[in-house]
Amino acid sequence: ADQKVRDQHKTAFVFLRIERTFSCPSILQMPDISKEQQDKFIHVTLDKALRLEVLVNEFFDITRFNRQDIELATTEIDLYYMLMQLSDEVYPLLAPEHKKVEIRADENCKVYGDADKLARIFNNILKNAIAYSNPDSTIVISAWEEPPGTVILFSNQGQTISPEEQQRIFDKFYRRDEARQTNSGGAGLGLAIAKELVDLHGGTIRVMSENGRTTFKVCLPRRKMPTA
Repeated sequence: ADQKVRDQHKTAFVFLRIERTFSCPSILQMPDISKEQQDKFIHVTLDKALRLEVLVNEFFDITRFNRQDIELATTEIDLYYMLMQLSDEVYPLLAPEHKKVEIRADENCKVYGDADKLARIFNNILKNAIAYSNPDSTIVISAWEEPPGTVILFSNQGQTISPEEQQRIFDKFYRRDEARQTNSGGAGLGLAIAKELVDLHGGTIRVMSENGRTTFKVCLPRRKMPTA
């Protein structure tokens, strides 16, 4: 009961963050501003809109988790090409600080699961790696098949995550100190959503961090999963 109350309070907090994120001055109310100022306000508005999209998507996802109405449409997936597509899609997030993504996987590597849900898992982990990696660094995604299933690693160079933070990193609404200080990122639901979806597939996810290198390890079973 106490946990449910805490989650309700945190949900209310998400609404407040959404309201604050989207509050910005209207260019239409400032007819005398220069072209340079207009471009600046447009950039700020676009940035807020993109952040709003992240917050809204996270909120609706976590609401669905609370209702427990998620279903899986499982199939065999070409993992290598899925990872390549995801790395291409995040290029706009990589470019400003000259970061790169390197895929280390065989082109024939397969994984079994719900394609949309797996893409969400990998996208959330990859975006987290981008957000917390050093400038001019390379995020390495490794994948291979072994008898129990498929293993996927996301590894980046950045600030070491303390053992205390590692214990909480998959908690709903948890945001690392760096994110709280800069007011960046979403509502602290990305990794929690990833873990929920990994669990739904019967897999595991864990984080390892030492000496400035952080790795998220996802293990997914190589077997047919029943739909919910």
